[in-house]
Amino acid sequence: MLRSNVSRIDPKRRNVPDHRKKQLAEAAYKDTDYPHRLNFYSTPPTADITIEQFEQWAIDRLRILAELEACSFRNKTPAETASHMKPLLDKYLPLDTNSSSSSQLFAQRQKDHYSHFILRLAFASTEDLRRRFTRVETMLFRMRLNADDGRERAAFINSLNLDWETVSDEEKRELAAELAATASFGGFKKGQQQQQYEEDQQTWCKVSWLRVPELVEQRRVFLRQGYAYVPAREQQAMVVSEFSSRLERQLELTARALPRLDEDDRLTPILAHLSKNFITPDASYVGTSSAISSADISARNIDNLVNNHHFPACMSHLHRTLRRDAHLKHYGRLQYTLFLKGIGLNLEECLLFWRQSFNKITDDTFNKEYRYNVRHTYGDVGGDSNRRGGGYSPYSCQKILTEHPPGPGEAHGCPYRHFNMENLQTLLQQGMGVTDRGVLNGVKEDKEKQKFHMACNRVFEHLHKEELKKAKDEGIMTAAQLETIVHPNEYFKRSYLLKNMGKMQGDVKMEG
Repeated sequence: MLRSNVSRIDPKRRNVPDHRKKQLAEAAYKDTDYPHRLNFYSTPPTADITIEQFEQWAIDRLRILAELEACSFRNKTPAETASHMKPLLDKYLPLDTNSSSSSQLFAQRQKDHYSHFILRLAFASTEDLRRRFTRVETMLFRMRLNADDGRERAAFINSLNLDWETVSDEEKRELAAELAATASFGGFKKGQQQQQYEEDQQTWCKVSWLRVPELVEQRRVFLRQGYAYVPAREQQAMVVSEFSSRLERQLELTARALPRLDEDDRLTPILAHLSKNFITPDASYVGTSSAISSADISARNIDNLVNNHHFPACMSHLHRTLRRDAHLKHYGRLQYTLFLKGIGLNLEECLLFWRQSFNKITDDTFNKEYRYNVRHTYGDVGGDSNRRGGGYSPYSCQKILTEHPPGPGEAHGCPYRHFNMENLQTLLQQGMGVTDRGVLNGVKEDKEKQKFHMACNRVFEHLHKEELKKAKDEGIMTAAQLETIVHPNEYFKRSYLLKNMGKMQGDVKMEG
């Protein structure tokens, strides 16, 4: 079993009044209770969890945060984001309301609590990670707050003991005209303003105007003597702002404490892997999970699969380079062989594919210099562990982006990262049929912001826009099956399923 509160205080500092020490010390003796669906994550969890739970809970939350960030990059509206995220949240991080009477309430809220703090440890090390973590956690909190049951939301807000002053009935009567006028700036139609004002009558509060500068700028509050009078509809924004500012401060404290944390050796690689994945979202991938049983995956059909745009840019470039030069250097061969293995090309067909592709050398040269490496990649030769494990797994986007950058004459890597914009545009236009200026400009922006996986998803959505629309309209594929692609083999799998929906809807529904 693993103690989740992995930090211990130096005995020499036990009598030193330190707010960081207090934060950690208090957590060690509090029984965890979850009276509300929502959580400000003020108190670290302290119960025992297994190392498997530690890792899996964090990975599940990371999936949610990565997809939320993807929605933001795609400029989805709050309503579109909520609709897109609902099936993913139900799958990876469900949170039922108290009124649901679910038997899983404690387990759901415990996972939510722990996963937040695990990722907080992983993402506190740099300013960029802290900023991004705060932003996406705030997005998640806002979405949950807006979707919460009205009474439960009010009870949660009241439990926070925020430094707000409730406006008395006498003061509301005194300022009735001014408060009513505030409703006219709330974005409501005339018929809604009186109703909204009457609802706000019961729940006005006032705070220093310095705490709500955005609401002041947007004229959504009434100002008087240095106070902002905030109606009920805007108090949620204040709660979200308070959540964000508190999390920022807590992450800074965590960052300062990290060098002194006595971490379990088992946790260090997990935390490092999680933070690395947040920089470039990864996907767990084992064996040939993207293989499609009914697809024609053979040496003779690879060209056809490429020409039908089933391959991502990285693999399309490798294939076209191979066809042009009748050769790929070592890392290019390894990256491409693993991809072909992942889509379902068996060892015999793979050997045939490479032999036919290397058409400028003799059989003897191929057998001596290349045949063994292909067999080793599939786990057909090598040590016992390699054979038992079935060889190597296909590379994820993260691995392609961060390991073995291509040198002169090499074709592996990620075009969105390793190509200049001119060469990337040529590949997309001539090699993949992307001619839409809006898409190309979007790819350029993604590349400049180093959001390489978003550029790849942008191209995928453009090449499959008609199929994606049909899949969503007819309910053939769910939002959970259409989350952001972070693996070349997932790109192929989704492309093939979408392009062949009419022929294999049963397979589509069964996947994911």
